Amino acid sequence: MDEPKIFSLYNASDPNRIESFNGHVNSVYKVEQNSESFEADFEWLELMEETIPYLDNILRNPNRFIVNEEEIVNVEKARRITVESIKHLSKNTNFIQEINEQGEVKPSKILNINKDESYNTYENRVIYTLIQNMRMYVDLKKRNLVTSSYYKDAKKFEYTGSSKVAGENININVAMESRKQSNKEYKGSSEMPVDKRIEKLELHISDLTNTEVYKTLAKEHVAKVIPPVKKTNLILKNTNFQYAMKLWNYLAENPEVSNKAVKDRKVYKDNKATKGLFDDVFLLNYLAVNDIDETASKEKLSREVIERVTNNMINKIIEINTDMPLEQLENIIGDKIAVIRNKKMASIEEVEKAFNSKIQSALSKIINFKFVE
Repeated sequence: MDEPKIFSLYNASDPNRIESFNGHVNSVYKVEQNSESFEADFEWLELMEETIPYLDNILRNPNRFIVNEEEIVNVEKARRITVESIKHLSKNTNFIQEINEQGEVKPSKILNINKDESYNTYENRVIYTLIQNMRMYVDLKKRNLVTSSYYKDAKKFEYTGSSKVAGENININVAMESRKQSNKEYKGSSEMPVDKRIEKLELHISDLTNTEVYKTLAKEHVAKVIPPVKKTNLILKNTNFQYAMKLWNYLAENPEVSNKAVKDRKVYKDNKATKGLFDDVFLLNYLAVNDIDETASKEKLSREVIERVTNNMINKIIEINTDMPLEQLENIIGDKIAVIRNKKMASIEEVEKAFNSKIQSALSKIINFKFVE
């Protein structure tokens, strides 16, 4: 890689001029950076998809308990006479209508016990509440669904400086802005698009609400469980409930479902090292501007030298043979110049060598031409 031209520009500049510039420089700068980022988070979706099978296991094999409904009924309406019924009658003899000669007791009323299974257990109500929370969470997420992450960064730079070199006042005002943005579409563990995955999840949740346990609890209008969840033996040790509680805790800890970007603003203006870099750029701009005048002067001088040398060479050629037609002289010089240009030599030294060689060859031909005549 070629060396940057600023190095040669700096090295070729007058050290006294550089020292004077640096000694009088006075400047201020400010860099303002504004960034905005948003991370598309679908951890909730991954977690719900993972938990669905375990919730299905719980509802297919629900926890239940036996409910004993006791009531005093006429003996004719009693469904079953149990040990509990006899014990109750022995303690409540007022329900005895008569005792016959054989010693048989005929009650007028008796304790009737109905035993029914119930799904209204604490653990089942936890799952019932969790499923309802899942449905609400998914609905809220769908309203603000964003499937791609992004990052925006904008920088604004301002620099004002002044200096003085040998009576020359130099001022500079620089402003620069830069912007960039990157986007990244969410790609989870599934190849299915996010919206399709959410639709599938909603179908699974709907299946859970159609189970016998859920419908029974909904029909009974059972109370929802309010956090914190009691750590019953079943909840602590059962694998299905362990996954259910993992999702429960996530929803409790992440109630915010709106998509909010994170914004940040920073201003830099008091760093001495950074200011020194910008002052160096100011100096290079000054040297480059001055180099334009110096380069133009050098180019003018170079053109004058070339014209003078060329005129001298042409005069010598004409002096050698004054009888050569002007057209022939033009053709000879034109041919040699064309050859030199077509070779596209890289350096000035090579061009000079080629030019001298061709001029000498042309002179020889002119001399030979004269002698032949």
